[in-house]
Amino acid sequence: MFGKAPAAPTTARSSSVADLLDGWPDTAAAPATDESPAADTAATTELPAVERDIPRFRERRRQPRGSVPDGTRVLIVDDSQTLVAMLRKMLDQNSYETIVATDAETALASAFDDPPDLIFLDIVLPGMNGFEALRRLRRDPRTKEVPVIMISGNEQAVEQFYAQRIGADDFMKKPFARSEVFARIEGLRDEAGFLHRRTSGKIGAPVTPVAE
Repeated sequence: MFGKAPAAPTTARSSSVADLLDGWPDTAAAPATDESPAADTAATTELPAVERDIPRFRERRRQPRGSVPDGTRVLIVDDSQTLVAMLRKMLDQNSYETIVATDAETALASAFDDPPDLIFLDIVLPGMNGFEALRRLRRDPRTKEVPVIMISGNEQAVEQFYAQRIGADDFMKKPFARSEVFARIEGLRDEAGFLHRRTSGKIGAPVTPVAE
């Protein structure tokens, strides 16, 4: 009698999402053959939930946050080099074109000369403050329709109220997360992805983070 052939070695399979992503779709079951009836059953067995979700995860990862047309111009007005660098990196990575001003006077000159599509405007600035800068933006026909998101580290709610009263479109309190930045932008987009002034709703209201 011939002895039984040794069983084919099995390969341990990781269940982590990272390993599944790296191996997708190479980890799919091999096609069934006439010589391996067990493969028919394996091929028809429903995949674990984590594997079924992999295409969805990948699709979400490909979608840019707060997606707008490439080259959308954003003016960042803040005297904090750290905040400017952080915000600029977030936007540059998502195909925005960024312009920076560290004071209100420079920001106004830039905005009037070539109006941006969106302005992030700090309230506390050297010289003219953000509120006065916002008033001037709203009075000038070249910039009165440019969306403005005001930012501040001050916890007083009166700043948020006043910002809305004189024409801000949204408000973010420092420090803010990347997800909030793009959620605020998302709230100003139309169906085509272009940015517009807010027509309703309270600024600074809680937001739902944009999926990565």
